Amino acid sequence: MKKALVATACTFLIAAALGAQTKPTAITDVRLFDGVRVVPHATVVFDGTRIVAAGAKVAVPAGATVIDGKGKTLLPGLIDAHTHVFPGSLERALRFGVTTELDMFTSLLTLNPLRAEQAKGPVTNRADIYSAGTLVTVAGGHGSEYFPIPTFKTGDDAQAFIDARIAEGSDYIKLIEETGEAYGMKWPTLSKSDLTLLIAAAHKRGKLAVVHVSTASGAHDAIDAGADALVHIFADKAPDAGFGKFVAAHHAFVAPTLSVNESTTGVASGASLSTDKYLAPYLAADEIKNLKASFPLRTTATVNMANAFEAVRQLKAAGVPILAGTDAPNPGTAHGASMHRELELLVKAGLTPTEALGAATSVPAKEFKLADRGRIAAGLRADLILVDGDPTTDIFATRNIVTVWKNGVALDRKVEPKLSASDAAKDVVTIGDGMISNFDGGNTKPAFGSGWQVSTDSIMGGVSTGSMDVVESGANGTPKALHVHAETKAGAMFPWSGAMVILGATPMQPVDVSAKSGLSFYAKGDIDIRVMLFAASAGRVPRMTTVHAGATWSEITVPWSKFGVDGKDVQAFLFCGNDLGVADFQIDEVRLK
Repeated sequence: MKKALVATACTFLIAAALGAQTKPTAITDVRLFDGVRVVPHATVVFDGTRIVAAGAKVAVPAGATVIDGKGKTLLPGLIDAHTHVFPGSLERALRFGVTTELDMFTSLLTLNPLRAEQAKGPVTNRADIYSAGTLVTVAGGHGSEYFPIPTFKTGDDAQAFIDARIAEGSDYIKLIEETGEAYGMKWPTLSKSDLTLLIAAAHKRGKLAVVHVSTASGAHDAIDAGADALVHIFADKAPDAGFGKFVAAHHAFVAPTLSVNESTTGVASGASLSTDKYLAPYLAADEIKNLKASFPLRTTATVNMANAFEAVRQLKAAGVPILAGTDAPNPGTAHGASMHRELELLVKAGLTPTEALGAATSVPAKEFKLADRGRIAAGLRADLILVDGDPTTDIFATRNIVTVWKNGVALDRKVEPKLSASDAAKDVVTIGDGMISNFDGGNTKPAFGSGWQVSTDSIMGGVSTGSMDVVESGANGTPKALHVHAETKAGAMFPWSGAMVILGATPMQPVDVSAKSGLSFYAKGDIDIRVMLFAASAGRVPRMTTVHAGATWSEITVPWSKFGVDGKDVQAFLFCGNDLGVADFQIDEVRLK
C-alpha cells in the first residue's frame, strides 16, 4: 500500500511538471503568418509551452479550448533586434507582443538575474532577453557615458578583452564605431584596425560581432572589418550606388533602427503611437512622454531620413537580411510599442508587410540562431500574437492585439492609468539671473525649484549612501557652500550617490531654461565629479559629464551641448562621485549661465 501511494504521488508530480494537467488550445479558421508564409485559413494547436501543429489541415484535439480566429491573424511573437533593457522593460515589451528582446548593452546587474530566471524554465510574464552584455568601446567613447565599464585601447589584447565579455555571459559581441560627427558632435571611437582585431577575436570564439554605426563611412569600415551585422543604418549621407551589394557580398545583416534614426533628426518618432487607439490605452504616462520626445538636432548635424530609407531600399534589393529593431528606450521610443512604429517605417522604406513581419520574427531568429522561436511550426515555442485584421496587407493591423501568449500562457493586458493634463504640464518658473543656490543663508533652499536632496541608487535596490550639509567658507569669499559626501558602492544597475537639485516646482517636471546656455558652479575637492542632467527629452537615461574639482575653488561651466540637450525641458541636476568609493567635495554658486 505504501509503495502504491509513493508511486501515485510520483506520477502526480511528474504529470504536473510536464503540464499534463493542462489541455491544448486550438485557434481555428485563422489567417496564419508562420514567420515566412501566409496560410489564409489555418488551425494552430499548442499545448503547454509548445506548438503541436499548424497548417490548413490540422485537426482539433478532443477537449481542446477552441478560439475562433475568423477575421484575425496569428503571428509569431515579435523579436526586437535592438534594445537596452532596464528593470521592468521586458514586462512592458510583452504587453505589445514583443516576446524576445535582443539587448545591445545593459548592466550585468540587470542582466544576470534575468538570465538565471530564464535558465530555471519557461518565463511567462515578460519577454525573454539575449544580450551583448557590456559593449566594446574606448575611454570616453559612446557607451562609456552611462556607467563605468571596461574600455579598449589600441595595443590591448583583443582576444583577452573579448574573452572577458564572453566570460561575463555575452551572447554576442557589440562594438562601437561612433565619431558623433553625424550629430554635430565629436567622440573618440574604435579604429578600423581595432575593429578588425576584435571582430576576429569574437569569431574565434564562435560569437557574432555586431557594430553600432551612424555614418556611411563607419558602416563601410565595419563591414570591411568583418562585422556580421550593422545594428543601425546611417543617415548622414546617401548611400553610394554599390552599398547594398557591398553588404550582401560580405554576408552581413542589418537592423536599421529607423525609429531611433528618425528621433535623431529632431522628429519624435513615437508621437503617433501615443495617440494610437489600439496602443495608447496600454501605455504608461512616462512611456507616452518619451514617445513624444526626440534627440536635439544640432545645426551642424547631417542626418536625413531620406538617406536611411534609401540605404534600406538598397539592402532589400541586394537580398541583405533586414531585422526590426527599435533601440528602445531612447527618446521617441518605448519597449514593445515602438516595434509597431518600426514595422510601419520598414514598409515605408520599401519592404512589403510580410517582409516587415519576417524582419520582426523569423529573420532575427535565424540570424541570431534562436532555433526555437520566430516561426509558428510544430515543436517550437508557443510565443504567439493574435490580432484583428490582416497585417500581411496592412501593417497597422499589428497594433490591434487580441491576445498575447508567452510560452503558451495568455497575458492579462490591463489598461494603464494616465496623468491628468495638469500633472503632465511643463512647469513655468522664473529663473531671473539664473542663480539656483549660493547657500549663504545657511540652508539648501534654492532660488527656484523643489530644492536639494540626497540621491542614491537605493531607489533601485542599491546600497550606496550619501549626505550633504552647508559648511563655512564658500567660493569667492562668500560665507557658505554645500559639502557633499558620497559613498558609492556596487550593487545597483547604475551605482550613484550625490546631491540633486530639482528645477521644477513639482518633482521631475520639465522646465524650459533654454534662455541660458548651460550650467555653471564652483567646486573644490581635488576629485572628479560626475554631473548628471535629467531632461524629459532624454527619456529615462540621464545625460552625464565628468568634471574635475581642484584642490581650491574653481569655476566649472558645462554648456547644454555637452549634455546633448537644448535646455528646453530640464528636470534636475545631480552632483555625484565619479567612481565607486568615497567622494568628498564642495560646490557653490550653482547657477544657469
